[in-house]
Amino acid sequence: MEKLHASNQDTDINLVIEQVQAGDKQAYTHIIRRYQQQIFLYCYYLLKNQEEAEDAAQEIFIKGLEHIHQFVPTVSFSAWLYKIAQNHCTDLLKRNARTFKSFIQYKLNLKQQPIHEYTNLIHELLDQLTLKDRQILLLRSLEDYNYEEIATIMGQKSSTIRKRYERLRKKLINYNEKGGKTYEHSFKTGR
Repeated sequence: MEKLHASNQDTDINLVIEQVQAGDKQAYTHIIRRYQQQIFLYCYYLLKNQEEAEDAAQEIFIKGLEHIHQFVPTVSFSAWLYKIAQNHCTDLLKRNARTFKSFIQYKLNLKQQPIHEYTNLIHELLDQLTLKDRQILLLRSLEDYNYEEIATIMGQKSSTIRKRYERLRKKLINYNEKGGKTYEHSFKTGR
């Protein structure tokens, strides 16, 4: 039943994409509503800043609208949108790395925002990873993409993604065990 539901959502999105490509820009709001939360979370865990993630998500959807005529359904629309998000966030991180603005803002935000029980743990674990590894982990664990979809988004072979994911999964589990509690159930296996 869930597979049928996902298939219906894909069909609905494809119809909306066709409408937008035909000039109905208002139909794009359906795409934004469908993917807004997922794209925001992806940006948030990469950028580590709520305001930057919100801005990035908006810019990603604008880029998606501007380039929707280039979308060809050889990959899923969400994979195409995540590729835009990956490129956009990577560019932002490179820009921020030069100015250290992101780090300073992140520390200020931590003092101002209430901290969820796992927020520090999540950030601590993500800090142990490279940008590419963070992207793989987020797409696999948070967004539930399979290795082939992640490979499409990141422009790599699925076997490379699978090996890299298994290595980073073991790395995080080992890191967690050294720190005390283990949250191994959070890291997906297989597929």
